[in-house]
Amino acid sequence: MSSVTPHLEDVLGTVDRGLWRRIARHAYAYKGAAWGMIAGGVLIAIVEALLPFLIGVLVDAVVDGADTSRIVWLSIAYVGCCVAFCILVWCFIVAAGRLATGMAHDLRRASFERLQELESAYFDLQPAGWLVSRLTSDCRKVSSLMPWFLLDICWGITFLGLVGVGMLLIDFVLGLCVMIVVPFLVLVTVYFQSRLLRSSRLMRKTNSELTAVYNEGITGIRTTKSLSREHANASEFMNVSRSMRDYSMLNAIETSIFLPIVTTLGGLGVGIALWVGGVQIQEGSELSIGMLIAFMQYAVLFSMPVRELAARISDLKGAEAAAERIQGLLERDPAIRDSDEVKAMIEGASGNIGGDLAEDGGVSRIETIEFSGVSFWYKEEEPILQDFNLLIRPGETIALVGPTGGGKTTIASLLCRFYEPCKGGILFNGVEYRNRSLHWLQSSLGIVLQDPHLFSGSVASNISYGCPGASMDEIQAAARLVEADGFIDRLPEGYETEVGEGGSRLSVGQRQLVALARAILKNPQVFVMDEATSSVDTHTEHQIQKGIEATLDGRIAIVIAHRLSTIRTADRILVIEAGRIVEQGSHEELLEAGGAYRDLYKRHFADPA
Repeated sequence: MSSVTPHLEDVLGTVDRGLWRRIARHAYAYKGAAWGMIAGGVLIAIVEALLPFLIGVLVDAVVDGADTSRIVWLSIAYVGCCVAFCILVWCFIVAAGRLATGMAHDLRRASFERLQELESAYFDLQPAGWLVSRLTSDCRKVSSLMPWFLLDICWGITFLGLVGVGMLLIDFVLGLCVMIVVPFLVLVTVYFQSRLLRSSRLMRKTNSELTAVYNEGITGIRTTKSLSREHANASEFMNVSRSMRDYSMLNAIETSIFLPIVTTLGGLGVGIALWVGGVQIQEGSELSIGMLIAFMQYAVLFSMPVRELAARISDLKGAEAAAERIQGLLERDPAIRDSDEVKAMIEGASGNIGGDLAEDGGVSRIETIEFSGVSFWYKEEEPILQDFNLLIRPGETIALVGPTGGGKTTIASLLCRFYEPCKGGILFNGVEYRNRSLHWLQSSLGIVLQDPHLFSGSVASNISYGCPGASMDEIQAAARLVEADGFIDRLPEGYETEVGEGGSRLSVGQRQLVALARAILKNPQVFVMDEATSSVDTHTEHQIQKGIEATLDGRIAIVIAHRLSTIRTADRILVIEAGRIVEQGSHEELLEAGGAYRDLYKRHFADPA
């Protein structure tokens, strides 16, 4: 379970002033709706500011005994403004919905696409819950804020200016009495916004950690039960949840203090104006009853845009932490990607989706793979591979054996370009693979892992995942080749049976058979198998091995396995220890040599299977 202690720099880091400008670019596709909301905000403010004035004029007309036609026309003007106000609000809601839903869709799509591009190392460092939170709550929070922020900024500033001008025109002294509280409102707002930003960042960070812990608790439920960790996990989850509650309460308390202070200051301005206005009327002021009513309405309304602007700024600050994380994800460059030279080659290779052309104009065939002086480390002080050299010849099957942590899986991961060498290079047909396109490399590989992942859907859709256009006959042929057709035919709906999330409705061995069929259907040039048959019984493994041997004919294969039957027929067996090849040769040659392989054989492979 991950630690929930927030880093100080994550909480109090400097706000990027250009952040919201970069976020606003995502609204460019909806600029029509955005400009409509800006215009709507201004028009709503104008109409709303006219209403108190019309009421004042109407009251004076009635008090002064004006003719009926004037009163009727003033009443019609007032009703017309009310209708216009309703129509403008309706138009705004429609435009706001288009902008909010469109931005949310675009942000989620862009975030997901970027996640697909990022290297494997990125996912080693980020919990799944943290990433899920970016695509859900953060995108929703940012996108839903934009329309209301646009409205309140345009409406609030315009309305505040019109109300201020209206008060000053009605009575300059009374207007100044109301506005005397503005400096205090500004000071209070500045003070509380920094505190609200801090608590909001803590809330968003803890919410991500809460999601991550919750996700781990669900995905690891079997391990939790097998180790009797239910109570300990519940306690750890409670700690995270308690932190979330505390930060939420802190934010709510700060907000509950801030908004009443703003309201009180606004009311104080109204009270001062009421007192001064009352004194003026007693002294025979020329201010009419209607204009006094209009002024008092303006005085009451004066604090409303200030309060709304303060609340919206508070929301903006609260969403800033979410915006920082979304934009940080979108602006993160993949560590493993095609170079500019490769991109130029792809653009110049018309009709060749891989971008790797052979001399005859076709897609280059993989003949040799060479590890040349490859060193790799996750942490520089702990190298996994050191000056590793290996040449794999055409059609050769290489088996990697050795103690856990020796570097076998790292070799396979580097070959698949999940990671890249820290030093040295990996050459395909004598060309460094960073000078070839990722699409070409990944299209050339068939990968089967020890714990393969299946996607929600049918068995057939999972087998054809890498070949969406495959026919049912091709899918069934691939399944038969790895002896998967037997168990598939026994499923309730055969190939159309739903496998569940992550393949949860199938056993581990069945998932491996489906993954093997998926890799074979892809018809790759190079197979990489990491304990690909570790979860099937010995009889099934023998059947699968026959299919694999037929499939591997003429292809390069890298096999990591502990079972003797899987590696006995390999052209070469490499014993890997501490990131180096300590021994290599055929099964018989290595047994006769009496070295490290023979020791491994005695310890692990005594049963020849």
